[in-house]
Amino acid sequence: MELKPIAVQLYSLREEAKQDFRGVLQRVAAIGYKGVEPAGFYNLAPKEFRKIVEDLGMKIYSSHGPWAKLDNLNEVVETAGVLGLDIASSGFGPEQFKSLDAIKATAEMVNRMVDHLARHHIKLFLHNHWWEFTVVEGRLAYDHFADLCPNVLFEIDTYWAANFGANDPAAQVKKFRNRTILLHLKDGPLEKDKAHVAVGAGKMKFAPILAAMDPRRVRALIVELDRCDTDMFTAVEQSYRYLTTHQLAAGNR
Repeated sequence: MELKPIAVQLYSLREEAKQDFRGVLQRVAAIGYKGVEPAGFYNLAPKEFRKIVEDLGMKIYSSHGPWAKLDNLNEVVETAGVLGLDIASSGFGPEQFKSLDAIKATAEMVNRMVDHLARHHIKLFLHNHWWEFTVVEGRLAYDHFADLCPNVLFEIDTYWAANFGANDPAAQVKKFRNRTILLHLKDGPLEKDKAHVAVGAGKMKFAPILAAMDPRRVRALIVELDRCDTDMFTAVEQSYRYLTTHQLAAGNR
């Protein structure tokens, strides 16, 4: 199977980016990452950000900024165009998935966003956290939601989909494989409120997860570490080394 390109969600390096965002991008490129997924531009214009990334030999695979909401869709469309993207991201908090009624309300809002963005030839994808993968009225919340939003795409965060060991993340990826265009890879102890670790250093099993995806649809594998007890750049580099040396992803080094 052809290896998918490896990118990093720049939220992982947010503290470093506050000090020297250009330097962060240079270091990410030097590690060998093929691309990035921004979550803010740290005083760079999106056009300038894109030029820096591409001049470093990388690609913008998607963006978590601006996060799509009903009241900012024109900005979302404009930014996606500047970044060269045909997709836009969104996501929700636990209140939006706490009950079936809440899920129905969230789905109604998402369908309105999907319809608006489709008129501009942009597809909406959602990034999940752990609360979408809890049981609501006998089914996982995301199962209810997926049925109600047939045209939304997914960026499955495989660590959160495991819900601290309650679910098999490979089974979740397989379930949504026809609609999943990006995978987030993070690792850790699968314990609530515990810090993440470099990919490959925790309890996640990535080979079966990647075997469950549809390689024709998944555009990139994206490393994201929300917080680490170790140096974040070290963990980001170790994650790259693990995924590339184990032939799970393709990098530039």
